[in-house]
Amino acid sequence: MPDRNDPPRGGVAEEQPAPPEPPKPHPSYIQVAKPFVFEQTIQECIAAIGVDPLREESLRLQGVTWIDNVRRALHLPVRTFNTAVVYYHKFRLVHPDNEYNYMDAAAAALFTACKIEDTLKKSREIVCAAFNLKLPPAEHLSPDDQLFEVHARGIIGLERLMLEANGFDFRSRHPQKVMVKLAKHYGVMKDSDVANVAYRMTIDLYKTFAPIKQTTSTMAFACLELAGRLLDERLEDVESGKDYEKWKTSRAEVMETLLDLLELYTHHRGATIVGPNHPVEKFLTIRIPLNQEADAKKLPRFTNWKDKKEKEDRDTASLNGSATKSKHHGREPSPPTKEKDKDTIHNPLTPVSATGDRPKPGERGREGTVRFMLDPERAESEKREVAEYFKVEMEEYEAED
Repeated sequence: MPDRNDPPRGGVAEEQPAPPEPPKPHPSYIQVAKPFVFEQTIQECIAAIGVDPLREESLRLQGVTWIDNVRRALHLPVRTFNTAVVYYHKFRLVHPDNEYNYMDAAAAALFTACKIEDTLKKSREIVCAAFNLKLPPAEHLSPDDQLFEVHARGIIGLERLMLEANGFDFRSRHPQKVMVKLAKHYGVMKDSDVANVAYRMTIDLYKTFAPIKQTTSTMAFACLELAGRLLDERLEDVESGKDYEKWKTSRAEVMETLLDLLELYTHHRGATIVGPNHPVEKFLTIRIPLNQEADAKKLPRFTNWKDKKEKEDRDTASLNGSATKSKHHGREPSPPTKEKDKDTIHNPLTPVSATGDRPKPGERGREGTVRFMLDPERAESEKREVAEYFKVEMEEYEAED
């Protein structure tokens, strides 16, 4: 009696399709903490998120001013202000301005900085202090008022995004300490006008991107030199730069910071602490010899800047040394020679996998795990090891074709 599983007589057994291979593990995205973000990267981030430069500048000034006013109302130290503004800047380089209100982002940055700098304040207290700034003292509300409930919860929700945008990097820098040391070293008295103006400039400096571009010594040298020039009390030892090497800085970096400050005082003098006390013509007069010095010494406007061709060559070399995309994750292979879509602008501050993939905007963590690292050498080593696995997979895929 024939078995029911036997093929029919005179026919051919139908071949069962092979089951699809299970998806291989995603290489995961790695985001390395970046304590310094240079001007070229900043401009690339602004272009990637599609923010209008004028609107970006306006929201930056408003947000930093909001943080400064609220931290003064709460009697928080200047170190908390420094950390909050750095978090605010980096958050805005990753998230478009249509995803949040700038006051919510500023409040979340200050809330996060209070934890990092051990000057703890509840989210309700921050929201309440900001609200009371608009009211006379007799009408001030308490932080326990139900009016602040929803807003305070929203700030807590933004805290995670703040930490992710900064790569969970809790290191902070405070130029005020270094500025005071330099002032003492060069004989500037503590109660002198130069020292007072230089200290206030270190706060104004946070309304630019200089704090995420430069070291504390660079910022301190720039503020001390500009204060001396502004008050006509020139500090020759500071301007000569004889101690730059000792403090691990250079004239080019100090010059970039000086010009950042002068642009702030020239275009947004009313939004600063030092600016309203001096006419705009004074800042324009100071800038003339600095521009001449930069031209004579051939100092670039932005110190760390890579030409587009040089950067493309470096990116091509990086692609040639890493694996291409694997079919096992639903992504078509893109060999290094294939030209990428020119309309796609990647944000350099977003995480990247060993295969060169980046998560889509608004989908971080959905397709693959995002891991945060502080050591860039360890991250590169891991990417190379993972890339070898996907390189083998890619060779098998090409052999099948």
